[in-house]
Amino acid sequence: MAVAHLPERPDLDQLRRQAREFQRAVREGRGHAVAEADLDAPDPEYPLARAQLVIARRFGFVSWPRLVRHVEAIRSRFWEYRDHDGDGSAADEFLRLACLNYAVDDPARPAQAMAVLSENPAVPTTDLAVAAVIGDVDSVRASLLRNASVATDPTGPFGWSPLMYLTYSRVPIARVEAVATATALLDAGADPNDGRFFAGLSAPFTVLTGVFGGGENGQPPHPHSTDLARLLCSRGADPDDAQTLYNRMFTTDDDFLEVLFEFDLGTGDGGPWRHAVPDLLPSPSDAVRGLLEWAVTHDQFDRVELLARHGVDIVSPLSTGRTPIATAIGNGHTRLATRLAELGAAAPVLDPAETFVAAVMSGDATIARTTEDDVVATVRRDRPALVVWAAGHGRVESVELLAEAGFDINALGRSDLPVADRWQTALHTAVERDDAAMIGRLLELGADRSVRDARFDATPAQWADHLGHDDLVELFGS
Repeated sequence: MAVAHLPERPDLDQLRRQAREFQRAVREGRGHAVAEADLDAPDPEYPLARAQLVIARRFGFVSWPRLVRHVEAIRSRFWEYRDHDGDGSAADEFLRLACLNYAVDDPARPAQAMAVLSENPAVPTTDLAVAAVIGDVDSVRASLLRNASVATDPTGPFGWSPLMYLTYSRVPIARVEAVATATALLDAGADPNDGRFFAGLSAPFTVLTGVFGGGENGQPPHPHSTDLARLLCSRGADPDDAQTLYNRMFTTDDDFLEVLFEFDLGTGDGGPWRHAVPDLLPSPSDAVRGLLEWAVTHDQFDRVELLARHGVDIVSPLSTGRTPIATAIGNGHTRLATRLAELGAAAPVLDPAETFVAAVMSGDATIARTTEDDVVATVRRDRPALVVWAAGHGRVESVELLAEAGFDINALGRSDLPVADRWQTALHTAVERDDAAMIGRLLELGADRSVRDARFDATPAQWADHLGHDDLVELFGS
């Protein structure tokens, strides 16, 4: 049975109602419920406890108590950004603007925060979180001397601890002051594993997550991310931070991994957060292997080298069922595949369809053009949006070979993963990558500039305008 996703704001009362409704459905013999209960016939005495177990397993939990535990943990540390009404204090306004919130992270906000501070220069002496963010060590120490418990108290507009505001802040701060401030807070009892469940997601956004930033929109790291991360980990922050690994997998900068491996990334038990929500957070070894899977899929050569150097398994099948080397070959990452073979990975045996895809993605025109027609037809049927994936890698020669082989140049697909979601065209993808050469070639191959994507209902030219790629807008004409 496919695992359903819990709602962003999981509610125990609503889940209890689901269980009672499922119990009634089984007792009354409604077909779908009887089948999900793994029964051959209605059960007039079907107990509520069994109904609760079915609901728990529906959401990926081994038992009802584990589901309850998870929801209670989420609700106790739930956080979601909300716009303010403009009537808050200067301290709150500063903190709102200074810190990442993963909802409206405009790059101009830190400068706006500093403008608020310049108009209210006394705020750090009265607000510990503000003092922590700007590295006013004397004010931080004075506050903690008066009352050390404020190091852990929720405060400010987000209800975070001062340490969280410091690690999510992106205003300018000197390295020495950043480290000294964090040290003072930790000495006073601040939690190096503090965090919140952003919008109810199962992986918490911790202080370590804040330090390293990143994510689908490329939020910047803290100006002194590696120094703060080393301090946090030396004071007990668990390096197996699932959200950090996810947020930073999209780019090739490996400074975060170098730090986390210093503290035995991938070898622990997952720390306090996995103890709190064990069912939906991956084990440390699985989390690191997930990072490897993304790396081999997206040709992150240096990252694969780094992971292998630190003992990450680069031989066994990934979650897709394919080995890392098969994934590299299938996506045309020839140099990476060669390196994996040097590291001990056995070359896979590809079927004809896989061989064709590998040839196209690596730009091997000879193999691509001599593949049997029925094999090409099979790939066109099974991977109709392969041209989007090729455009996502910036491989003009691959796009040309696919067009020559009869693939739809206007197919909708995903550029970030080789899966069958109908998101956008190759033209949209080229705009996303700011790839003028790809756009020009796609237009020459007959790409339809009027096709709208399935998520934002916009043309490629509108994407270019939204992303501020004025030079690309001109390529599409009027």
